[in-house]
This record gives sequence, structure tokens and C-alpha cells, in this order.
Amino acid sequence: MKNLIHSPCATGATETAIKHYDAALRAFNIYRGDPVALCDQAIDSAPEFAMAYILKAYLFGLATEPEAASEAKTILETAKRFAKTEQEISHLAALEALLGNNWTEAAVRLDRHNNEFPYDILGLQAGHLMDFYRANARNLRDRLARVLPKWSEDQPGYSVVLGMYAFGLEEAGDYVQAEAVGKEAIERDPLDCWAHHAVAHVLEMQGRAEEGIKWMSSREPHWSGDDNFFKVHNWWHNALYHLDVGKSEKVIQLYDARVRGEESQVALDLVDASALLWRLHMEGHDVGDRWTEVANSWDAHADGRLYPFNDWHAAMAYLGAGRESEVDRILDQYRTAGESEGETARWAQVTGMPLIQGFRSFWAGQYDQAVDILHPARFIANSFGGSHAQRDVIDWTLTEAAVRSGKIGAAEALAAERLAVNPHSPINNSFLKRAKPSHKGHVAAE
Repeated sequence: MKNLIHSPCATGATETAIKHYDAALRAFNIYRGDPVALCDQAIDSAPEFAMAYILKAYLFGLATEPEAASEAKTILETAKRFAKTEQEISHLAALEALLGNNWTEAAVRLDRHNNEFPYDILGLQAGHLMDFYRANARNLRDRLARVLPKWSEDQPGYSVVLGMYAFGLEEAGDYVQAEAVGKEAIERDPLDCWAHHAVAHVLEMQGRAEEGIKWMSSREPHWSGDDNFFKVHNWWHNALYHLDVGKSEKVIQLYDARVRGEESQVALDLVDASALLWRLHMEGHDVGDRWTEVANSWDAHADGRLYPFNDWHAAMAYLGAGRESEVDRILDQYRTAGESEGETARWAQVTGMPLIQGFRSFWAGQYDQAVDILHPARFIANSFGGSHAQRDVIDWTLTEAAVRSGKIGAAEALAAERLAVNPHSPINNSFLKRAKPSHKGHVAAE
């Protein structure tokens, strides 16, 4: 097998360090265990092992957290001292762009890297996550499609590549193939929670909520362990299924026990918490002081500079907690950002700002204004910001605002749009029913 990053010829490597590195890479591939600690063991065994520093820099740089990004820059500078091979230097170029807040440049550099080193699973996974964070559905699929013909079924990591491909197929709208590929990946490696998560997305996007609940339950031992980085996100998916079938009390139970049971400070988990509370709020549930805990946790991450998708979710929590001054702080940072702050500054100004303003209008009961702001702001796919399932909260909020504002034409049109994709959803059917002028309660309980 060629182009392996854990090849014995990797700069500065020793046999012992390679074993630790391979374990770290495996942990990263399936989002289980502690890849950072394993990287440190590799570095302790071989202090000039360039790829161990490179993997560690990706782990911190892809976290979308300010403190982690700062640490990644320090690690990158160390990696530069030892990297010598073409493959290692190519990784440094991608990391340089990523840590300069230029996600698209970094992703394109890894496109080229993957073309030259198609078996480099770190390059594939790092690029896949960059595609995810910038919501590039096409490249989520095609990055893997470009290399899969070179892989063989008996090759180590093949199931991981299939799992990534399954998620890319789902985000690109090929649900039938995505489900099949995702299930094949899981058959090959039951611990691959990314492949499990890809199938969960298919069921969510097709409105197969009851199947989704059974899917999560049947595989719970494989994705809910304490060492599983994705467990909270998968609990979030489980909660969405229950919300879609009208079991709101179960959703609140899942929120308290699973989504925020450990009060995780990881940005990805806080995104899930904010988004779930916002959905519950729109459904008319008083979530009490849950907003405060999440808002306080966002303080370490929502700097208005690094990643606007996180800032927007932080703003939801700040609104819920009555901390509107923090929303102002984020918006002020967006207004004053310059071109030198990288691609994410443009994301913030073009998309992040109207999303936050639209959600603020909704929270304030200014539903007409929320509709006017959110309708053009919702088209962020292939710009930045997670998955279709995560971004659905925008369209949900827009449709709810249209219903509450009494904009009958807009409300009916938006409800029809949602029903065309998910005709069995009780929530979507409720939108259409409440939009009718004859329906007395078409401005939902607030």
C-alpha cells in the first residue's frame, strides 16, 4: 500500500511512536477514545515525529474553539521544524490556511493533497470535516468519490472512507445510496459512529422519525459509550425524532439526562443544546433556566471571530438567558472585522449577522421583521455551517414566524415547501393547519 502517513519512513518516526500514532489516528477516525493523549505518547517516544504534530494540530484546529485554535497554531510551528516529505509539507499548507480562518483555501489544498495521496486517511478526514464546517455538500460527497476507486475492500480504513462517503451522499441528497453505504460501513466496523450518524441523517431528512428512534435504540451500545466523542450529537438526533412525533416531554428528558447531563463544554455539544432548546421554545415549551447554563458555557467560545455558526447558536442561548448585550458584542465584532481576519469574517457579515438579527427579531415577537430577514438569510448551504439537519432550524424559525405574523401566503408557501420534503411530519402539517385564516389559533401559543 502506498502513500500511508504511518509509513516507517515518516519523518522522525520510531516503531513505538508509529504504534501510538496509529492508535491516535484510529481514535480520530471513529471519534472514540483520546487521540490527543495518544499523539502525545507518540511525540514522547519520538520528539521529532512530524506527523504526530500534524495530527494533533488538526485535532485542535478543527474544534472550532478559540483556545484550541490558538494551541493548534503553536503545534503547527513545531511541526514546521520537522516536516520534510512532500506529504508532510502539503499538510502544513492546509493547516496554515485553516488556522488563518480561510476554510475554503484549506479544503482546496486538501483536494489537491488527496489527489496525490489518496490513501492518506488523515488528509481525507480533515478535508471531509472542512467540507462539513463550510457546508459544502458537493465536496462532502465528491472528495471521497474521487479516491474510492483506488481503495480496496481489504485495505485498513476502508470502512471509515465508506462512512464519510455515506454522509457526503446524504448531504448531496442521494438518500437511498447514502443509507446503503452507511449500513455497509457499519457492518464492516460497528464502532464507526460517523457512519451510524450518516444513516441517522438520512432518516431525519426523509421524515422517518419512528424508524429513527428504532435505529438509535438498536445501536445505542455502539454510539453512546463514555469514550465516544459523538454521543451527545447522536442523542440530539434521537431527541429530534421524538420531537417530530410530538413526544416533547421525552425530548426534555433526553436534553436533561443526555444532551446536557454532563454539561459538556465542547462547542459541537453546545450547538446541539442551543438548537434543541430553540426548537422546544418554538413548540411552546418553557425550558426554564436551562438557557442560562448553556449561555454561560458559550462564553469561552463565542468570540465573534473564529466560527460564525457557533456564534449564531451562542446568540440563541444569550437571547434565552436574557443576555442581549452578548448578542450586541458578537454583532459589533462582525461589523468591525476586516479582510485580514480571513474568510470567516465574510461569513459573519454576509450570513452570520442576518441569522442572528432574524432570530433576535423572532425572540422579541417581531415576526414580520423575522420573516423579512430570515427568508434571504436561509440560503447558506455551500457557504458555511454544518448539516442540512442542523440548518433546518432556520427554515423552521422562518415558517413559525410567518405563521405567527399572519402572513398567510408566506406561511402556506413555506409549509408546503416543508411538506414536499417531509409530508408525514406532524410539525409540518401543523404549520399548514395553523396558516389557514380559518384556524383560530394560527398565531401559535407564545
